Amino acid sequence: MIILEQILNGVQFGLTLFLMSAGLTLIFGIMGVINLAHGSLYMIGAYAAALTAVRTGSVWLALVGGLAAAALGGIVIEFAVVRRLYVRNHLDQVLATFALVLIINQGANMLFGRQPLFVAMPPALSGSVTLLPGLTYPVYRLLVIAVGATVAAGLFAMIHWTRIGMLVRAGATHRQMVRALGVNVALLYTAVFGIGALLAGLAGVIAGPITSVQVGMGEQVLILAFVVVVIGGLGSVRGAFFGAIAAGLVDTLSRAFLPTLFRQIMDGSNADALASGMSAISIYLLMALVLLMRSQDLLAEKS
Repeated sequence: MIILEQILNGVQFGLTLFLMSAGLTLIFGIMGVINLAHGSLYMIGAYAAALTAVRTGSVWLALVGGLAAAALGGIVIEFAVVRRLYVRNHLDQVLATFALVLIINQGANMLFGRQPLFVAMPPALSGSVTLLPGLTYPVYRLLVIAVGATVAAGLFAMIHWTRIGMLVRAGATHRQMVRALGVNVALLYTAVFGIGALLAGLAGVIAGPITSVQVGMGEQVLILAFVVVVIGGLGSVRGAFFGAIAAGLVDTLSRAFLPTLFRQIMDGSNADALASGMSAISIYLLMALVLLMRSQDLLAEKS
Protein backbone atom coordinates (compact mmCIF):
# COMPACT_ATOMS: atom_id res chain seq x y z
CA MET A 1 0.00 0.00 0.00
CA ILE A 2 2.92 2.33 0.50
CA ILE A 3 3.48 2.28 -3.27
CA LEU A 4 -0.12 3.33 -3.97
CA GLU A 5 0.14 6.08 -1.38
CA GLN A 6 3.31 7.45 -2.96
CA ILE A 7 1.73 7.26 -6.41
CA LEU A 8 -1.15 9.38 -5.14
CA ASN A 9 1.36 11.82 -3.64
CA GLY A 10 3.10 12.00 -7.00
CA VAL A 11 -0.16 12.66 -8.84
CA GLN A 12 -1.07 15.37 -6.32
CA PHE A 13 2.34 17.05 -6.72
CA GLY A 14 2.13 16.69 -10.49
CA LEU A 15 -1.29 18.35 -10.66
CA THR A 16 0.00 21.23 -8.54
CA LEU A 17 2.86 21.60 -11.03
CA PHE A 18 0.33 21.48 -13.85
CA LEU A 19 -1.54 24.49 -12.47
CA MET A 20 1.73 26.41 -12.58
CA SER A 21 2.96 25.13 -15.91
CA ALA A 22 -0.39 25.45 -17.72
CA GLY A 23 -0.41 29.21 -17.32
CA LEU A 24 3.28 29.38 -18.12
CA THR A 25 2.96 27.33 -21.31
CA LEU A 26 0.03 29.46 -22.50
CA ILE A 27 1.95 32.68 -21.96
CA PHE A 28 5.25 31.34 -23.28
CA GLY A 29 3.91 29.27 -26.16
CA ILE A 30 1.11 31.53 -27.36
CA MET A 31 2.42 35.02 -26.59
CA GLY A 32 6.14 34.30 -26.94
CA VAL A 33 7.02 35.87 -23.57
CA ILE A 34 9.44 34.34 -21.07
CA ASN A 35 7.75 35.36 -17.82
CA LEU A 36 10.07 34.78 -14.87
CA ALA A 37 7.56 36.63 -12.66
CA HIS A 38 5.10 33.73 -12.98
CA GLY A 39 6.42 32.31 -9.71
CA SER A 40 5.75 35.65 -8.01
CA LEU A 41 2.07 35.34 -8.98
CA TYR A 42 2.09 31.94 -7.26
CA MET A 43 3.46 33.64 -4.14
CA ILE A 44 0.92 36.49 -4.35
CA GLY A 45 -1.95 34.00 -4.45
CA ALA A 46 -0.54 32.06 -1.49
CA TYR A 47 0.00 35.19 0.64
CA ALA A 48 -3.41 36.66 -0.19
CA ALA A 49 -5.19 33.40 0.68
CA ALA A 50 -3.20 32.93 3.91
CA LEU A 51 -3.83 36.48 5.13
CA THR A 52 -7.52 36.33 4.21
CA ALA A 53 -7.88 33.04 6.06
CA VAL A 54 -6.24 34.51 9.17
CA ARG A 55 -8.38 37.66 9.10
CA THR A 56 -11.76 36.07 8.26
CA GLY A 57 -11.45 32.41 9.18
CA SER A 58 -13.29 31.53 5.95
CA VAL A 59 -11.86 29.00 3.51
CA TRP A 60 -14.02 30.29 0.66
CA LEU A 61 -13.05 33.92 1.18
CA ALA A 62 -9.40 32.83 1.30
CA LEU A 63 -9.82 31.04 -2.03
CA VAL A 64 -11.51 34.03 -3.64
CA GLY A 65 -8.95 36.43 -2.19
CA GLY A 66 -6.00 34.39 -3.43
CA LEU A 67 -7.39 33.97 -6.94
CA ALA A 68 -8.42 37.63 -7.22
CA ALA A 69 -5.05 38.92 -6.00
CA ALA A 70 -3.09 36.71 -8.41
CA ALA A 71 -5.31 37.52 -11.40
CA LEU A 72 -5.24 41.26 -10.66
CA GLY A 73 -1.47 41.13 -10.17
CA GLY A 74 -1.08 39.35 -13.52
CA ILE A 75 -3.25 41.89 -15.35
CA VAL A 76 -1.30 44.80 -13.83
CA ILE A 77 2.04 43.20 -14.76
CA GLU A 78 0.86 42.56 -18.32
CA PHE A 79 -0.51 46.07 -18.79
CA ALA A 80 2.41 47.90 -17.17
CA VAL A 81 5.40 45.83 -18.28
CA VAL A 82 4.84 42.73 -20.41
CA ARG A 83 2.77 44.47 -23.10
CA ARG A 84 5.89 46.42 -24.05
CA LEU A 85 7.93 43.24 -24.39
CA TYR A 86 5.94 41.37 -27.06
CA VAL A 87 8.10 42.75 -29.86
CA ARG A 88 11.36 42.64 -27.88
CA ASN A 89 13.84 39.77 -27.80
CA HIS A 90 13.89 37.11 -25.10
CA LEU A 91 16.84 38.68 -23.29
CA ASP A 92 14.85 41.86 -22.69
CA GLN A 93 11.92 39.76 -21.46
CA VAL A 94 14.12 37.83 -19.05
CA LEU A 95 15.72 40.99 -17.64
CA ALA A 96 12.41 42.82 -17.22
CA THR A 97 10.54 39.96 -15.59
CA PHE A 98 13.52 39.09 -13.38
CA ALA A 99 13.46 42.69 -12.17
CA LEU A 100 9.79 42.18 -11.32
CA VAL A 101 10.72 39.10 -9.26
CA LEU A 102 13.19 41.16 -7.21
CA ILE A 103 10.73 44.02 -6.74
CA ILE A 104 7.84 41.76 -5.69
CA ASN A 105 10.02 39.70 -3.34
CA GLN A 106 11.42 42.79 -1.64
CA GLY A 107 7.93 44.26 -1.37
CA ALA A 108 6.65 41.07 0.26
CA ASN A 109 9.68 41.05 2.57
CA MET A 110 8.95 44.62 3.73
CA LEU A 111 5.24 43.92 4.22
CA PHE A 112 5.31 40.46 5.78
CA GLY A 113 8.90 39.81 6.88
CA ARG A 114 11.07 36.74 6.31
CA GLN A 115 9.25 34.46 8.72
CA PRO A 116 7.10 31.89 6.92
CA LEU A 117 3.34 31.82 7.44
CA PHE A 118 1.89 28.44 8.33
CA VAL A 119 -1.66 28.03 7.06
CA ALA A 120 -3.95 25.84 9.16
CA MET A 121 -5.67 23.01 7.33
CA PRO A 122 -9.42 23.64 7.07
CA PRO A 123 -11.11 21.50 9.76
CA ALA A 124 -13.47 19.88 7.28
CA LEU A 125 -10.52 18.78 5.16
CA SER A 126 -8.06 17.81 7.88
CA GLY A 127 -9.06 14.15 8.17
CA SER A 128 -8.31 11.06 6.12
CA VAL A 129 -10.44 8.56 4.24
CA THR A 130 -9.93 4.86 3.65
CA LEU A 131 -9.54 4.22 -0.07
CA LEU A 132 -8.60 0.55 0.20
CA PRO A 133 -8.05 -1.81 3.13
CA GLY A 134 -4.82 -0.60 4.70
CA LEU A 135 -4.70 2.60 2.60
CA THR A 136 -5.85 5.84 4.20
CA TYR A 137 -5.22 9.13 2.45
CA PRO A 138 -5.67 12.79 3.50
CA VAL A 139 -8.90 14.38 2.33
CA TYR A 140 -7.15 17.63 1.43
CA ARG A 141 -4.71 15.93 -0.93
CA LEU A 142 -7.61 14.13 -2.61
CA LEU A 143 -9.30 17.51 -3.05
CA VAL A 144 -6.13 18.88 -4.66
CA ILE A 145 -6.14 15.96 -7.12
CA ALA A 146 -9.82 16.57 -7.93
CA VAL A 147 -9.31 20.32 -8.42
CA GLY A 148 -6.26 19.80 -10.63
CA ALA A 149 -8.02 17.24 -12.81
CA THR A 150 -11.12 19.44 -13.13
CA VAL A 151 -9.07 22.50 -14.10
CA ALA A 152 -7.12 20.44 -16.65
CA ALA A 153 -10.34 19.21 -18.29
CA GLY A 154 -11.89 22.68 -18.27
CA LEU A 155 -8.79 24.33 -19.68
CA PHE A 156 -8.46 21.76 -22.46
CA ALA A 157 -12.14 22.22 -23.37
CA MET A 158 -11.78 26.01 -23.38
CA ILE A 159 -8.72 25.96 -25.64
CA HIS A 160 -10.08 23.47 -28.17
CA TRP A 161 -13.87 23.87 -28.17
CA THR A 162 -14.71 27.51 -27.46
CA ARG A 163 -14.52 30.74 -29.42
CA ILE A 164 -12.04 32.18 -26.92
CA GLY A 165 -9.77 29.20 -27.43
CA MET A 166 -10.05 29.56 -31.18
CA LEU A 167 -9.05 33.23 -30.96
CA VAL A 168 -6.14 32.39 -28.65
CA ARG A 169 -4.80 29.76 -31.05
CA ALA A 170 -5.33 31.99 -34.07
CA GLY A 171 -3.72 34.97 -32.35
CA ALA A 172 -0.64 32.90 -31.60
CA THR A 173 0.09 32.13 -35.24
CA HIS A 174 -1.73 34.82 -37.29
CA ARG A 175 -1.78 37.89 -35.06
CA GLN A 176 -2.12 40.43 -37.87
CA MET A 177 -4.94 38.49 -39.55
CA VAL A 178 -6.90 38.25 -36.30
CA ARG A 179 -6.41 41.99 -35.72
CA ALA A 180 -7.59 42.69 -39.28
CA LEU A 181 -10.80 40.77 -38.55
CA GLY A 182 -11.60 43.24 -35.76
CA VAL A 183 -10.42 41.27 -32.75
CA ASN A 184 -8.71 43.29 -30.03
CA VAL A 185 -5.50 41.26 -29.78
CA ALA A 186 -4.13 43.37 -26.92
CA LEU A 187 -7.24 42.66 -24.84
CA LEU A 188 -7.06 38.98 -25.81
CA TYR A 189 -3.46 38.74 -24.64
CA THR A 190 -4.34 40.49 -21.37
CA ALA A 191 -7.08 37.90 -20.83
CA VAL A 192 -4.66 35.03 -21.52
CA PHE A 193 -2.11 36.51 -19.13
CA GLY A 194 -4.81 36.95 -16.50
CA ILE A 195 -5.89 33.31 -16.87
CA GLY A 196 -2.29 32.18 -16.52
CA ALA A 197 -1.89 34.33 -13.40
CA LEU A 198 -5.11 32.94 -11.94
CA LEU A 199 -3.88 29.37 -12.43
CA ALA A 200 -0.58 30.25 -10.72
CA GLY A 201 -2.52 31.83 -7.87
CA LEU A 202 -4.69 28.71 -7.53
CA ALA A 203 -1.54 26.59 -7.25
CA GLY A 204 -0.26 28.90 -4.51
CA VAL A 205 -3.58 28.81 -2.64
CA ILE A 206 -3.77 25.00 -2.50
CA ALA A 207 -0.05 24.62 -1.73
CA GLY A 208 -0.20 26.89 1.33
CA PRO A 209 -1.65 24.36 3.81
CA ILE A 210 0.70 21.61 2.54
CA THR A 211 3.96 23.59 2.70
CA SER A 212 4.31 27.12 4.06
CA VAL A 213 3.94 30.64 2.69
CA GLN A 214 7.16 32.65 2.51
CA VAL A 215 9.07 35.15 0.41
CA GLY A 216 10.67 33.57 -2.65
CA MET A 217 8.51 30.45 -2.57
CA GLY A 218 7.65 30.83 -6.24
CA GLU A 219 11.14 30.60 -7.68
CA GLN A 220 11.76 26.91 -6.98
CA VAL A 221 8.32 25.96 -8.29
CA LEU A 222 8.91 28.14 -11.36
CA ILE A 223 12.03 26.15 -12.26
CA LEU A 224 10.06 22.91 -12.07
CA ALA A 225 7.26 24.47 -14.13
CA PHE A 226 9.74 25.40 -16.87
CA VAL A 227 10.95 21.80 -16.87
CA VAL A 228 7.36 20.62 -17.34
CA VAL A 229 6.89 23.09 -20.20
CA VAL A 230 10.02 21.77 -21.92
CA ILE A 231 8.86 18.18 -21.48
CA GLY A 232 5.31 18.85 -22.61
CA GLY A 233 5.96 21.30 -25.42
CA LEU A 234 5.37 25.03 -25.72
CA GLY A 235 1.72 26.00 -25.93
CA SER A 236 0.44 22.46 -25.32
CA VAL A 237 -1.94 22.19 -22.36
CA ARG A 238 -2.24 18.45 -22.92
CA GLY A 239 1.55 18.11 -22.97
CA ALA A 240 1.84 20.18 -19.79
CA PHE A 241 -0.64 17.87 -18.07
CA PHE A 242 1.16 14.64 -18.92
CA GLY A 243 4.57 16.22 -18.39
CA ALA A 244 3.54 17.46 -14.93
CA ILE A 245 2.15 14.06 -13.91
CA ALA A 246 5.34 12.35 -15.09
CA ALA A 247 7.52 14.88 -13.25
CA GLY A 248 5.47 14.58 -10.05
CA LEU A 249 5.64 10.79 -10.06
CA VAL A 250 9.37 10.67 -10.80
CA ASP A 251 10.19 13.19 -8.07
CA THR A 252 7.96 11.61 -5.41
CA LEU A 253 8.83 7.97 -6.11
CA SER A 254 12.55 8.66 -6.27
CA ARG A 255 12.49 10.46 -2.91
CA ALA A 256 10.44 7.65 -1.36
CA PHE A 257 12.24 4.56 -2.65
CA LEU A 258 15.77 5.44 -3.76
CA PRO A 259 17.17 5.45 -0.18
CA THR A 260 15.91 1.89 0.41
CA LEU A 261 17.21 0.76 -2.97
CA PHE A 262 20.69 2.19 -2.46
CA ARG A 263 20.93 0.73 1.04
CA GLN A 264 20.84 -2.69 -0.56
CA ILE A 265 24.17 -2.06 -2.30
CA MET A 266 26.07 0.32 0.02
CA ASP A 267 26.22 1.47 3.64
CA GLY A 268 23.54 3.72 5.12
CA SER A 269 25.21 7.15 5.11
CA ASN A 270 26.52 6.86 1.56
CA ALA A 271 23.20 5.45 0.38
CA ASP A 272 21.25 8.34 1.90
CA ALA A 273 23.62 10.94 0.44
CA LEU A 274 23.48 9.41 -3.04
CA ALA A 275 19.72 8.95 -2.89
CA SER A 276 19.24 12.56 -1.81
CA GLY A 277 21.34 13.83 -4.71
CA MET A 278 19.67 11.58 -7.27
CA SER A 279 16.19 12.52 -6.03
CA ALA A 280 16.98 16.23 -6.31
CA ILE A 281 17.93 15.90 -9.99
CA SER A 282 15.44 13.21 -10.99
CA ILE A 283 13.08 15.65 -12.75
CA TYR A 284 15.97 17.17 -14.71
CA LEU A 285 17.14 13.70 -15.71
CA LEU A 286 13.62 13.03 -16.98
CA MET A 287 13.73 16.21 -19.04
CA ALA A 288 17.12 15.27 -20.50
CA LEU A 289 15.85 11.78 -21.32
CA VAL A 290 12.78 13.12 -23.12
CA LEU A 291 14.87 15.57 -25.14
CA LEU A 292 17.36 12.86 -26.07
CA MET A 293 14.73 10.32 -27.09
CA ARG A 294 12.52 12.63 -29.11
CA SER A 295 13.28 15.26 -31.69
CA GLN A 296 10.12 17.08 -30.59
CA ASP A 297 8.90 17.65 -27.03
CA LEU A 298 6.39 15.26 -25.53
CA LEU A 299 2.98 15.75 -27.16
CA ALA A 300 4.09 19.06 -28.70
CA GLU A 301 1.49 20.76 -30.85
CA LYS A 302 2.02 20.27 -34.58
CA SER A 303 2.20 23.39 -36.68
